[in-house]
Amino acid sequence: MFEHRLSSFGAVPFSHGALLPLLSDYARPNDKISEWLASGTLISLKRGLYVVGAPWRQEALCLPLIANRLYGPSCVSLEYALSWHGLIPERVVEVTSVCTGRGRELENSLGRFSYSKIPQQLFPLGLTIESVGNQCFWLASPTKAVCDTVLLTRHLKALGKASMEAFLFEDLRLDDGLLCDFDPTVLDGYACSGYKTRQFKALRQVLEGLL
Repeated sequence: MFEHRLSSFGAVPFSHGALLPLLSDYARPNDKISEWLASGTLISLKRGLYVVGAPWRQEALCLPLIANRLYGPSCVSLEYALSWHGLIPERVVEVTSVCTGRGRELENSLGRFSYSKIPQQLFPLGLTIESVGNQCFWLASPTKAVCDTVLLTRHLKALGKASMEAFLFEDLRLDDGLLCDFDPTVLDGYACSGYKTRQFKALRQVLEGLL
């Protein structure tokens, strides 16, 4: 069965072009792809991008990896990264990312994926490569996720230490014990960027006060 050949893709997203060599015996390969999509053998992430459906996929899908592949360059950050690192108690359903291109929102059968634009010079700060099994993806470090949240929160009036503490620990409900191990290099990069200077100064006061 041709379906068995799909297992070679594992849980990694792949393009329409990657499918065609498997279907070289078909005069109309797109008809077979449509059949697989209808039966759930393939799952469409967006036009021309797929993952293998169960039971032909032997690994669990990794939503951060899918977020990276759906739109890029992008890095999973903000609420989803905060939850991933255990900094907030809530489980986050929407996969939130930062990107260097235009912000956008995408939705498919696996969920909702949102992308928020940040300045290009800030994108690589605190960017880490994480893995689940054999699947590797870009994820914001805890410090980057907090900094991106401060950067992208509209009308944030946390201009002093007390108001920043209220934002971090009351509004976001961050775990202050896990914030002690922040990365000063990443924080310096955001603080010196010229964006939200007073807010990042206040953030520095809060984080340094936790040491």
